[in-house]
Amino acid sequence: MHVRTTTTTLRPAKTPAHAKRALLSRHHIVAPSLCVADAAAASVFNAARARGPIARDVIAKVTQLSIATVNRQVTALLDAGVLRERADLAVSGAIGRPRVPVEVNHEPFLTLGIHIGARTTSIVATDLFGRTLDVVETPTPRGPQEAALASLAHSARRYLSRWHRRRPLWVGVATGGVVDSATGYLNHSRLGWSDAPVGPVIAESLGLPVSVASHVDAMAGAELLLGGRRGPQSSTSLYVYARETAGYALSIGGKVHSPASGPGTIAGLPVNSELLGGTGQLESTVSDEAVLIAARKKRIIPAEGPGSTMAAVLRAARQGNEDARALLAERARVLGEAVALLRYMLNPDDLVVGGQAFTEYPEGMELVEAAYRKRSMLPPRDIRVTSFGNRVQEAGAGVVSLGGIYADPIGAMRRALTRRPEATA
Repeated sequence: MHVRTTTTTLRPAKTPAHAKRALLSRHHIVAPSLCVADAAAASVFNAARARGPIARDVIAKVTQLSIATVNRQVTALLDAGVLRERADLAVSGAIGRPRVPVEVNHEPFLTLGIHIGARTTSIVATDLFGRTLDVVETPTPRGPQEAALASLAHSARRYLSRWHRRRPLWVGVATGGVVDSATGYLNHSRLGWSDAPVGPVIAESLGLPVSVASHVDAMAGAELLLGGRRGPQSSTSLYVYARETAGYALSIGGKVHSPASGPGTIAGLPVNSELLGGTGQLESTVSDEAVLIAARKKRIIPAEGPGSTMAAVLRAARQGNEDARALLAERARVLGEAVALLRYMLNPDDLVVGGQAFTEYPEGMELVEAAYRKRSMLPPRDIRVTSFGNRVQEAGAGVVSLGGIYADPIGAMRRALTRRPEATA
């Protein structure tokens, strides 16, 4: 009896940190890999993804790996199931397997991306090339945090149940707020979530590895890994996002810079616009909500109801409403000046803008660029609009679900295919 009492008194109480570690030991929470990986298996897989069907000797040339290394990695990737051989495309008269091209074995698999927006959540199915197979949108759950997370996980699980012919491998969550990528926990003041176990709850429901990332980091990762542009590995890229929120991300040397304490914010960047509310801060000036409030005051759209939307403001501007055009021109000016200020501070090699504040009204990009040039204090550098247009949120969520596979395809497949039986029921 005495021994039992002693043992009990020495056992530490479970703190919140202990509780998180217990959840992590039970679930597959994996920090997102938003980078161009240079490990041998990743290099071989990504060569096949970019150029396949591709022969092993060509892989050796483009990756600068030895042919022996390429052969070993191809064999391992074939065994893992992420590559397949194309004997039908073998060079006529060639002898031996090394001349049999390989390609990504994309048809049996999918990954699941979830973008949690302030108003809308997108759930997207993506193949191993990063192509969107399907996407659905649903209102972001409101109400108590625990119930909202349960509703979100239920929606994701119900969506996955539709895919009978593809095996899900990974879940990627992209969201605003402050993300702890190591644990999958989230603080999101606009949703009223505090220390919310987003990753663990989804992992518990789906039985899959889960990665959680800041949504602007995720969008920058999509440009890096799926955008089709390949700059020097030493280059830097600034990604500026605006829609309902405003944010930025910086990629350095082929990797999205993700501070351990969470991304920085440009929400409070000083701006000046009486027309869009006069708050003096970037996010509350250029957000969709700021434009809608101003449009209602100007009676461009009704005060409430189905016609009181950004789509209605855009439609009014395109139909010649001068007040609507003035509001959108003002937002373009403020955005252009903000981009110039960020570029002045960070001076990146590449400058990308994304989010519906830029892409939903392409007529305004000339005004963004004019304001940017006027405010710039550095030599000219072009602004590039995101490769993904209005699909940038789903591309960001998709790349979070794929990053682990692209960085370590063999290890990722081993982890992904170790699923709890009860989660597959």
